[in-house]
Amino acid sequence: MPRRTPRNLLDRLRTPGRFPGFLKTASVCALVAALLSPLAQGTASAATPSATVASNDYCGGQCSDILPAGENGNATLAQILLNQAFGTQPSHAEDQLGPYANLATGASTLTDAKINNFFNDASFGVASDQIASTESPSGRTDVTIVRDKKTGVPHITGTTRYGTEYGAGYAAAEDRLWLMDVFRHVGRGELTTFAGGAASNQGLEQEFYRNAPYTEADLQSQIDNAVANNGARGQQALADANAYLAGINAYIDASDSGRYFPGEYVLTGHKDAITNAGTIDHFKITDLVALASVIGTLFGSGGGGEVNNALSLIAAQSKYGVEEGTKVWESFRERNDPEAVVTVHNGESFPYATKPTTAVGAAMPDAGSVVQQPLVYDATGTGAGSSATAAAKAAATTALSSAKRGMSNALVVSGKYTASGHPIAVFGPQTGYFAPQLLMLQEIQGPGISARGASFAGLSMYVELGRGQDYSWSATTSGQDIIDTYAVELCTDDYHYLFHGTCTAMDEVQQANSWTPTTADGTAAGSYTMKVWKTKYGPVEYRATVGGKKVAYTTLRSSYMHEADSIIGFQMLNDPDYVKSPQTFQTAAQHINFTFNWFYADSQHTAYYNSGDNPVRASGVDAEFPVWAQSAYEWKNWDPTTNTADYTPASQHPNSIDQDYYISWNNKQADDYTTASWGDGSVHRGNLLDDRVKKLVAAGGVTRTALVKAMSDASLEDLRAEDVLPKLLQVINSSTVTDTTAAAAVSKLSAWVTAGAKRTETSAGSKTYANADAIRILDAWWPALVQAEFQPGLGSDLYTAFTNNLYIDETPSAAHGPTGAHAGSSFQYGWWSYVDKDIRAVLGQTVQGGLAQEYCGGGSLSACRDILISTLKTAAGQTAAQVYPGDSLCSAGDQWCADSIVQRTLGGIKHYNISWQNRPTFQQVVEYTSHR
Repeated sequence: MPRRTPRNLLDRLRTPGRFPGFLKTASVCALVAALLSPLAQGTASAATPSATVASNDYCGGQCSDILPAGENGNATLAQILLNQAFGTQPSHAEDQLGPYANLATGASTLTDAKINNFFNDASFGVASDQIASTESPSGRTDVTIVRDKKTGVPHITGTTRYGTEYGAGYAAAEDRLWLMDVFRHVGRGELTTFAGGAASNQGLEQEFYRNAPYTEADLQSQIDNAVANNGARGQQALADANAYLAGINAYIDASDSGRYFPGEYVLTGHKDAITNAGTIDHFKITDLVALASVIGTLFGSGGGGEVNNALSLIAAQSKYGVEEGTKVWESFRERNDPEAVVTVHNGESFPYATKPTTAVGAAMPDAGSVVQQPLVYDATGTGAGSSATAAAKAAATTALSSAKRGMSNALVVSGKYTASGHPIAVFGPQTGYFAPQLLMLQEIQGPGISARGASFAGLSMYVELGRGQDYSWSATTSGQDIIDTYAVELCTDDYHYLFHGTCTAMDEVQQANSWTPTTADGTAAGSYTMKVWKTKYGPVEYRATVGGKKVAYTTLRSSYMHEADSIIGFQMLNDPDYVKSPQTFQTAAQHINFTFNWFYADSQHTAYYNSGDNPVRASGVDAEFPVWAQSAYEWKNWDPTTNTADYTPASQHPNSIDQDYYISWNNKQADDYTTASWGDGSVHRGNLLDDRVKKLVAAGGVTRTALVKAMSDASLEDLRAEDVLPKLLQVINSSTVTDTTAAAAVSKLSAWVTAGAKRTETSAGSKTYANADAIRILDAWWPALVQAEFQPGLGSDLYTAFTNNLYIDETPSAAHGPTGAHAGSSFQYGWWSYVDKDIRAVLGQTVQGGLAQEYCGGGSLSACRDILISTLKTAAGQTAAQVYPGDSLCSAGDQWCADSIVQRTLGGIKHYNISWQNRPTFQQVVEYTSHR
């Protein structure tokens, strides 16, 4: 049988999700019968055992991992049709979904012996009796790909470096070809032309093109510079990439001639199912940079939002006056909140992007003058409709916000506090849920490479998150500010600007896209052209006036034109001869210019390092706001030709070795280290981890089971209910509640808090929440209480401006906010800290870093209580159907379904939805027993 058959991937990509109904079951059966014959052609064999458990594995069987739904992300047309008609799954497409889902209700009985009931054994190699297939791609003698029976993960072993990387490319295409193709088109701004003109596809390509409008020359330049600036490692990276591409393209040719390529190519009109006419384009090296730009933008580019910050500050000063308005703004911004949970918690300070004593160079817009720079021009057909307009607006909001997608959590405990004396880590990236996943699992063993773990599809020449021979590493999104907004003064017309005193033309970059209906996407024909105006200070994002002068606001990020650079750091992490200690791990992470928190564990040590090219700003520049595009306010030693500058040294990045424990859930890294997004205050989802791990460490004797349980317990928690609701109830219960409706609601909410404040099923598979009424009440109450608490004091203009800086809520069922519905990740962004600080102040409790004023009831406890009871009564009266209105998956009122996680289809294969958990998508559990 041939290996895999590509499916798609990506959050909003709409491919064959609408198949049921386009063919009747009888015709499906007939077509499937006609299509099955090519499946007999393949290169893999159920070979006799040729691989055994590796001798270079120091984990002692105590390394585990999981990545739902399954390793197989490819499906032939026949397999897609069978899935759509009968729900059948290709082999290994869904076999990790069940174990992953079952942890939600199975953690309570977990033991170390049962961990691999919920995770995979991540030991190196494959036991001889567990080999499902062995293949030598293209008949090569220098590489072998072994697939294991349980999960179908590729274990790639090469005797030459070229052969090893060739095998990695071949295996990647076997598992994710369609997805890789989707992503290279997203990165180039060509998704609609490739996959169809659905509004979601339009929004997706616009979101990325706005931030990374690269030409082919730009992409090639990144490769040339990365190679030239990194000596022998740069040359090796280029050779690895070329071998990897050769493997990908070999699989394309083999699957095309053998007719077992992904069926999405037929359904989107690129191939003919009967004649096999049409082509699947080979990959080229610049495609890898396009792919990297998508991943970097999604998860590793903290910053932005300076214009929104300016607008809310202006609104605050308009409401309160300059001095008081600034105090109010700063109190909501929480740049360095003393109550914020931090990863480096030993009190060490790492000042970055702090508020200057006297700000210089600020270029604040005139009130009412800001207009967003259009991206879409000359739209026709479905490129010009209302749904297209809405998609474009949402894409721009996402692209320009400082609220980046949350990635991941980490729990790491020093061996000093474990039962075995060896460190334990439970960590992984929270990258969303897709079918197939953005990530893929693999093991790579070859000259200079020894690793197993997850890599983003199409970038898997190295393992990006995983384990080496005697160490494991993982990452979370950090979000420190590497993006600045500059106000370029216009001259001559709207497309010329002053650069160092010279009137300079902007560069126009454009991408013309058009589409027609296909089987996969029936969106009617349409077209548009995306145009970006680029300056030396980055792409234009807004137009405005500053002191009456016409300006364009541009965004410049340190990783712009440098997406390829991080390949060196990943190469080092995979090199067993390089990473031998926490110090060498940190050095490797220093070569990654994306904004991540990196964690490490071996049998003796733990470590942490915050990566990213943090630019050294001119003295007095406030990173929160736009500044003038003038030499005095540029990054230190900034070269506009290469977009390089001076960056803060490694010692100034939050870092640590052998702290008692580390936690991270996209929270603040360390004291005085300001992140770009709002919300690092007294209540953060990071507290859910910190509170639990701190207790474990205080008790000592931590085991893998205990740490997994802590993670799982936090993953089911409603942050608002655990950390804020008790204080709200304290206000309400400050006097006897006489209203029967309010009293009943208080009773239900109190019982939920006592039961643990979790959003969890009554029993495994019940699809009904325990404390369902309390959950419904809080979901309805939270947005109402926030508005009633703050809007009267702030006024509608400032309140709205602050909600543009930070979403009010992010429940699992919320179809708003940065993640959308059914996405798993929840409670990253919200007003929980504001409510917490304000309510505590009204109660007369001590608040460090409190808000500048008291808002609930104007600071009166009785008035605040009246507001809470009034909004609570209204919320309690809302039906489940009103709170959970339903969508294409869920009927109105189905609370469990509204929260449930969906593997969002990016191709033709669909999976069942699972009960909500707020945990990493790919996750490792590790405890090494020895070291080299």
